[in-house]
Amino acid sequence: MEYELELIADYACECGEGPLWHPMEKRVYWLDIENPRMFWYEPATGRHAQFDVGRVVGGFTIQADGALLLFMDRGSVATWKNGKLRTIIEELPEERETRFNDVFADSRGRVFCGTMPTRDRPGRLYRLDRDGSIHKLLDGISCSNGMGLTLDRKCLYYTDSKAYAIYLFDYDEATGQLSNQRIFVKHGPEDGLPDGMTVDAQGNVWSAHWDSSCLIRYDRNGKETLRIPFPARKVSSVIFGGDDYRDMYVTTAGGNNKAEEGQGAGALFRLRISGVRGLPEYLSRILL
Repeated sequence: MEYELELIADYACECGEGPLWHPMEKRVYWLDIENPRMFWYEPATGRHAQFDVGRVVGGFTIQADGALLLFMDRGSVATWKNGKLRTIIEELPEERETRFNDVFADSRGRVFCGTMPTRDRPGRLYRLDRDGSIHKLLDGISCSNGMGLTLDRKCLYYTDSKAYAIYLFDYDEATGQLSNQRIFVKHGPEDGLPDGMTVDAQGNVWSAHWDSSCLIRYDRNGKETLRIPFPARKVSSVIFGGDDYRDMYVTTAGGNNKAEEGQGAGALFRLRISGVRGLPEYLSRILL
């Protein structure tokens, strides 16, 4: 299969993560969690820049009004719009010693949001409902990561990185409830850790693999059908973007140690694959 891989912006991110296409601004945004800082890239002009919101951000969604909804340290949630940070949730007492990681807006505008483990306990998965209430769904998570819905919106994919697994849950679109957890993909350490993911217009799952220098495509049955190599060990996340959603934006980490992690470590890449197209991500609709 023909493909083009292009390095778009190299900020040598220690933990480049969470690319997300902003359909109103026609930009892709992404993070460097560890430093912390955020970035945007505008394909129409080729311009890109970094900015600082003053907090550690583990993941974010795009609100229906165009604001960025930021999921941060201490279990706090805030919006970022016109250079201003507005806090929605001050903190979650159970998450004071950790931070949010990957997050995902569903078809009704809720947000599924995972937290990192602490020294004393594993991570968790929460659901932030549109009214601002937050609900714990899962406990005992090694490293909460990429999520996505099947095309019929009846099942949700959920990645637990250090379990080397992508799970599949039955998903109730009306309520946001999850049930019937089972394995979608599970592998060993030789393929690295499954990290961020997205679903394409044909229902295939694309999973970034940390410490394995690749992006892997799985069909609906969990069978690997394509593997794209990257010049970076830590491939961290992937999203579709562009006007026709034929561009894939992929982040990598390890930019603070390129000698060992690869010359493409810590960069944002654009990947174009013949015949592959994505779908718009859902917008969050949390009432402020």
